[in-house]
Amino acid sequence: MSIFSNPAERSREEAAAYTTAILDLLGDASPHDVLKQTHARLRDLIARLSAQQLATPEAAGKWSVGQVLRHLADSEVVWGFRMRMVLAHDRPAITGYDQDLWAQRLHYDEADPADSVREFGVLRDGNLRLLERASEADLDRVGVHAERGEESVRHMMKLYAGHDLLHLRQIARIARAVTAS
Repeated sequence: MSIFSNPAERSREEAAAYTTAILDLLGDASPHDVLKQTHARLRDLIARLSAQQLATPEAAGKWSVGQVLRHLADSEVVWGFRMRMVLAHDRPAITGYDQDLWAQRLHYDEADPADSVREFGVLRDGNLRLLERASEADLDRVGVHAERGEESVRHMMKLYAGHDLLHLRQIARIARAVTAS
């Protein structure tokens, strides 16, 4: 199993390893720049793919580009809610979620990729506007994640920027696999 797997039930050590791997993807890049550029990069990555290619997973049991796009849109909802909770409340609980159950029960395989990218863009723009209005003290406010412990808004920015990079790479890899066939 890849370090980037994000199973619903995992130990604190596995959660810490996942977080480290995500942050390593970001490296020294500016989280704000990555977060701001992702929507355009998603549009560019999928522009040359047919509806069939967007719906085709790279292998059995793996997600298609369309499913990854839906995951990114839904993750943006989750991130926006988490940020708002942390900015508005004192040390709120941040719950985890099972991304595979969301994919299954929310029918990611039936989602329209263009709708997912459009929704992602609208949500991301709103989240970026919120961050641009946040003070330094706001960015240091923390919530307590059920799996990972304390997380500041600043830390969440880094996590979601790394998450973007992970899935941008995944989409590029899937695109190569489905266009090579």
